[in-house]
Amino acid sequence: MAKYEHTVTKDEYGMSINTILRLNYRFSARFKTKIKYQKLIDLNGEPTPGYIKPEVGDIIGVRLPEETSDFEPEDIPIDILYEDNDIIVINKQPGIIVHPTKGHPVHTIANAVMKYMNDTGQSFKIRFANRIDMDTSGIIIVAKNANAQNDLANQMRRGSVVKKYYALVEGIVKENHFSIDLPVGRPSHESIRRTVMDEGKEALSEVQVVECFDSADHGPHTLVEVTLHTGRTHQIRVHLSHIGHPIAGDVLYEGKTDIICHQALHAHYIEFDHPMTGERVCFEAPIHKDMLDAIAQLR
Repeated sequence: MAKYEHTVTKDEYGMSINTILRLNYRFSARFKTKIKYQKLIDLNGEPTPGYIKPEVGDIIGVRLPEETSDFEPEDIPIDILYEDNDIIVINKQPGIIVHPTKGHPVHTIANAVMKYMNDTGQSFKIRFANRIDMDTSGIIIVAKNANAQNDLANQMRRGSVVKKYYALVEGIVKENHFSIDLPVGRPSHESIRRTVMDEGKEALSEVQVVECFDSADHGPHTLVEVTLHTGRTHQIRVHLSHIGHPIAGDVLYEGKTDIICHQALHAHYIEFDHPMTGERVCFEAPIHKDMLDAIAQLR
């Protein structure tokens, strides 16, 4: 069974176990209730109530309820950037969806994580803290427990999670740094396509030019970094297409496919408070080969 363990320090002498846990972990109110009523706290390996005041050097353990997922394990490669008891940060390859759907019940990142879980002798419920489109590459986060998932979801609702993408767009973007503040909506439920529309939801994207290209064979392109300040479906794709710079390869939004066969969009950076320690952490994901090849063709 998975467990958090903490060794009592001199500064914590005289405090109750509950107080020590509150100072060191970001447990949700729901999880604190579960800890109490399911008697999940140990002191030096023995169950104990939370009001006990431990000695310096004692080891406090908090056991996590046993959980697992029932996805079919599949031998799909996953690039793990970071892992601990609470999260897995993955650099997703393009061309694979994150979670099974009715149209794609298998061959997903969830199936890959299920095999990884089995291979490493772990047991947790696979919870995705964020999603990216099938043909978008880059960072996705798996929360290994409900406490981590809820904390990350709250951070995203508050707008404290920083998410940055690289996009290779058509044409030369002339303004070096600017924002696109235009509402995005879905004009028809019969299509997955979104558009800028007055009835849409607030959407704010911050754009920074990284590099411009003027290829004799493929025409002008620009590599931009986009910081998301909201998280609407297809937001970056819609915004860039709307200003006349569709993402290369993004046929849904008028992008051409002469240098890459899917949208050249990569979630390369994320920053947030670790859901258990509260420490500010950040992760960067290298760009995948197909997008690097497209950039190389333009240079």
